[in-house]
Amino acid sequence: MPYYRVVGEVPRKRHVQFRRPDGGLYAEELMGEEGFSSDSSLLYHRHLPTAIIKAEAVEPTTATALTPNLPLSPRHFRTQDLPAGGDLVTGRGLLAGNADVRMSYAASETPSELYRNSMGDECVYIASGRVRFESTYGAIEAGEGDYVVIPTGTIHRWVPQGRVTAFAIEAAGHIRPPKRYLSTHGQFLEHAPYCERDLRTPQETLTVEGEEVPVLVRTRGGLTRLVYRNHPFDVVGWDGCLYPYAFNINDFEPIVKRTHAPPPVHQTFEGPNFVICSFCPRPLDFHPDAVPIPYNHHNVDSDELMFYAGGDYTARKGSGIDVGSISLHPAGFTHGPQPGAVEAVIEAVRQGHTETSELAVMVDTFRPLDLGPAGLSVEDPAYAWTWAR
Repeated sequence: MPYYRVVGEVPRKRHVQFRRPDGGLYAEELMGEEGFSSDSSLLYHRHLPTAIIKAEAVEPTTATALTPNLPLSPRHFRTQDLPAGGDLVTGRGLLAGNADVRMSYAASETPSELYRNSMGDECVYIASGRVRFESTYGAIEAGEGDYVVIPTGTIHRWVPQGRVTAFAIEAAGHIRPPKRYLSTHGQFLEHAPYCERDLRTPQETLTVEGEEVPVLVRTRGGLTRLVYRNHPFDVVGWDGCLYPYAFNINDFEPIVKRTHAPPPVHQTFEGPNFVICSFCPRPLDFHPDAVPIPYNHHNVDSDELMFYAGGDYTARKGSGIDVGSISLHPAGFTHGPQPGAVEAVIEAVRQGHTETSELAVMVDTFRPLDLGPAGLSVEDPAYAWTWAR
């Protein structure tokens, strides 16, 4: 994260004695990236964060094997048809992924157990419902349209308030705002489509009493359930530049041109060999002769996965794409508007239509995406041929 925060009680200097009311020492925990060479935060625990009393291997509860996209084809997955179940961690159905990033979908109203992803950062988009995100840093109330960005190694849980649907992006590294939006010192620049004021972070510490508390941990070797002697939510204060935060897609300020702008203007975050973009309601292109709809394009270095979160998709009319759909357009395939969509939107502009209402989250990867079992289970097999109708 690009700016410093302090929550709760911390001593005046780092790594000095900081004592509890009973005279004992609080236990420091440094959460840091890239081997002490990047962003970090220092947390102060009532109990030792190292005290575990049990460890056991855990088998995944959902299928995680990936299948190459062969024969090469555009794909359409209907998440609306996926069953609800599990929680927002263990109930994730894998849609697509590669060595850099995995995308999943979950629908649940069940609180998750405590969870720590030690493989990389997560960015979870709340598609519908409301949920309380709780972590060692504190709590964040999140709802429809919120991205919740979770640093690697953060112990957390999800507590839904009714049924929640979510699109989860799990990285094999760190997810950050794009470098071109930031100054050399990390401040958001004036041309950035969002800024520090748009980010919501924990405002106070969160204390939960408990002993022998299990935490599900994901590592490159698989899943382990560690049992901690004391509840990890025992932090009295923390400070630093590394912490979870929420950002609502409706706070993204679209960048527009007189003619159609390419997807990089929608970029919201970047990760290792992938980017995340937000397509938001915005004015249509306003050059007198503009074609206010995406042109046919072939991203020779990228696979493009799009989650259609809301609004109207004029460019995809007749394809079967609807709210909740996932499209995957791989490198090696040219894609664009459905037949008839270009003339239809030009005519709509002539009739006074001036805005698009689409809302979508896109992940572009720079290595090919393989197909997940959840995606394949709800695939529309006719989608690839809709441009030839």
